[in-house]
Amino acid sequence: MDTLQKLLLCAAVGLVVTALLGLAVVPALRRAKVGQSIKTDGPVWHMSKQGTPTMGGVMFITAALAVSVAWGIWQGDWAALTVFGFAAVFGVIGFLDDFAKLRHKENTGLSASAKFLLQLAASILFIVILQKLGHLRPDLAIPFLDIELHLPRTVYLVFAALVMVGTVNAVNLTDGVDGLCSSVTLPVMLTFAALAARTDNKVGYGAFSACLLGCLVGFLLYNHHPAKVFMGDTGSLFLGGAVCGLAFALDLPLILIFVGIVYILETLSDIIQVLYFKATHGKRIFLMAPLHHHFEKKGWSENKVVAVFTAVSCVGCALGYWGVANLVR
Repeated sequence: MDTLQKLLLCAAVGLVVTALLGLAVVPALRRAKVGQSIKTDGPVWHMSKQGTPTMGGVMFITAALAVSVAWGIWQGDWAALTVFGFAAVFGVIGFLDDFAKLRHKENTGLSASAKFLLQLAASILFIVILQKLGHLRPDLAIPFLDIELHLPRTVYLVFAALVMVGTVNAVNLTDGVDGLCSSVTLPVMLTFAALAARTDNKVGYGAFSACLLGCLVGFLLYNHHPAKVFMGDTGSLFLGGAVCGLAFALDLPLILIFVGIVYILETLSDIIQVLYFKATHGKRIFLMAPLHHHFEKKGWSENKVVAVFTAVSCVGCALGYWGVANLVR
C-alpha cells in the first residue's frame, strides 16, 4: 500500500468513525441537556439556536484519537499521536471552558487570563518536544523565496508560542456559523496531508491531517445548517491546536499566513472593530464582528457565508502549498 492509499484510508476511517459516533453522541448530549447559550448581544436571528447541543467536538476528537493510535500500531510511527496530544490539550481547555459556561448557564466560561496561560504553557511544552524529536529548528522557511531565516532559540520560542496561542484563538473565533469552522478547516487539513506526504519522515503528520479531514466531513453531517450539534470550544480549540501544531511539526509556521487567511481576517475584523469603537466612542466599521456576522447582517445566508469563506480558504491553501512545497524537508 503506497502513501496516498494509506492517507486515504485514514481519512475514510475518520469519516466513518465520526459519523457513527454522532448517532450516539448527539442524542446523548441532547438528553444531558448540554445546550449552547447564545450571546444576547449577538445576531438576534441566532437566538433560535439556543439549546442546540454543544461540545460535539468530542466526536471528531475521539475518532482522531482512535486513528492516531491505530496508525502508530500499524506503522510504528507515533508522530500522529504527538500532534493529537498537543491538540487534545487545547481540547481539554475548551472542555473546561464549555463546562464553565454550562454550569453558569451563560456564554461566559474561563477567564481570558486563565485560558491564555494554559494555552501558552501547552505551546511552549510542544515546541520543546518537537525540538527534542528533531522535527523543529529555530529557522523560518520563507514561502516562495526558498530561503530560511535563522533565529536565536529564545526568540524562536517566544515567536512560536505567541503564534500558536494566536492561531488557536483565531480558529475558535471562526466558529460562529453552522458548519463554518469545520468547512474552512477542511482545505487546511488537505494541504498539510499533501505536504507531509512529500517526505518519508513526516508521513505520520499526514496521517493525522488526513484523519482529521475525514473526521470533519463526518462531523459536518451533523453540523451543517441547520446544525444538530455544535463543536463548542472543546472542538474549536482542538482544531486550532491541530492547525498550528501541524504547521510547526512540518517546520513551516509561516504557511499559516496563507492556510489561515480566513482565521486571520476573522480575528483582524474583531480587533479593528474594538479599537475603532473605543477610538470613536461608539462608531463601528463592520455591521457586526467578527467578519462572518458582518456578512450575515448584509443579508448573506449562513450557507453563503460558509461557501464563500471556504472558497477563500481553498485559495489561501493553494497559495500556501505552492509557496512552501519546495521547502518541505
